[in-house]
Amino acid sequence: MHQYVKGAATMSDYRFLKWQSFDDGRIVRISLNRPDQRNAQNRGMLVELDEAFGAAEADDNVRVVILAGEGKMFSSGHDIGSKQAISEYLPGPDQHPSASINGGSREGAEKCMLQEWHYFFQNTLRWRNLRKITIAQVHGDVFSAGLMLMWACDLIVGSDDVRFADVVGTRLGMCGMEYFGHPWEFGPRKAKELMLTGDAIDIHEAHRLGMVSKVFTRDELAERTLDMARRISEVPTMAALLIKESVNQTVDNMGFYNSLQSCFTLHQLNHSHWAQVREDKRATAGPENGVPDWREAPPVVLAVKDQVRSAP
Repeated sequence: MHQYVKGAATMSDYRFLKWQSFDDGRIVRISLNRPDQRNAQNRGMLVELDEAFGAAEADDNVRVVILAGEGKMFSSGHDIGSKQAISEYLPGPDQHPSASINGGSREGAEKCMLQEWHYFFQNTLRWRNLRKITIAQVHGDVFSAGLMLMWACDLIVGSDDVRFADVVGTRLGMCGMEYFGHPWEFGPRKAKELMLTGDAIDIHEAHRLGMVSKVFTRDELAERTLDMARRISEVPTMAALLIKESVNQTVDNMGFYNSLQSCFTLHQLNHSHWAQVREDKRATAGPENGVPDWREAPPVVLAVKDQVRSAP
């Protein structure tokens, strides 16, 4: 864990994140900081994010944590193509330390399952259960694994230009993300539609679904989110935590937790299928399997009720 310096305005030792502290440390904003990669999540970013959440959780002065993103969008999902992200997994000077532990030295499906369990699934579940109130501050597009980060937060606020989509089914032949919150957030049939088409919903529909709490203009998003955090920070910490825990435990008793576990296993089956049928053993589908090259895929469009595919 990073050591949290009480009262510090920033934590400059993060490479892929930006840390800001407000109101004498009562509120912390953690921002994904790979704007040139559209905040695609490489391993280094996810490990740092776990450390940052842990630091905020450990500090008894912190009451609310905001998760945001620098640049044009909140997050485009997992980074599966940049040289930096690829080098983190390969032996050499740029390999991330986490790539050789927690299953990193195993082989086949076991390696994939253990690495994803630790660094995609359990970390997200841990953030969902953080002992502080969390607010996702989103803007631009929120795609695929970006949804996981956002859904782990207690509340979601966003700018009026946001689109939400999971494109891994149509672009990678995968059955969604490792943290499978889709039916709980979108509703069962809407989840199927969005995942089978790769289409998006805008933030206004997400607000009607109850997924999003507040919608602001892009210019006022950061300040209004901070105002929201300040309002929530006035709630006694014990009451705030037990409100969060009461809702989380209710949803867990409805099957949320067990569903996440089951769907993570299905996700691994999906990876194993592609690793078995592809000659290069890649654990996702490619053009030869009936999906477009993800780098050249058609643009994401909004799901419109009277059109099979809306115009870009």
